[in-house]
Amino acid sequence: MPKGYWIAFVTVTDPDAYAGYQHHAPAAFAKYGARFLARGGDAATLEGEVWQRHVVIEFDSKEQAVACYNSPEYQSARHHRSNACNANIVIVEGVVPA
Repeated sequence: MPKGYWIAFVTVTDPDAYAGYQHHAPAAFAKYGARFLARGGDAATLEGEVWQRHVVIEFDSKEQAVACYNSPEYQSARHHRSNACNANIVIVEGVVPA
């Protein structure tokens, strides 16, 4: 079964409010077995909009990634970031290893 990935692009506009998201989101990620592959490290934007933070999170499946996003735990955390940042989040299915 292919893995599922969150790919997020984030620019924080209110660090104090964003701290509430950072406090609550780990519970959802832990519950759904999320593994952070990239989170806010050095990045080079070669095309498109420039974002402050780039995040790649791996899940055991795309379905699990979607379930995490839709979970009450994550939606509660998301509420804390609603006015604290601009974000684009996509969920993609990985390739099956040959």
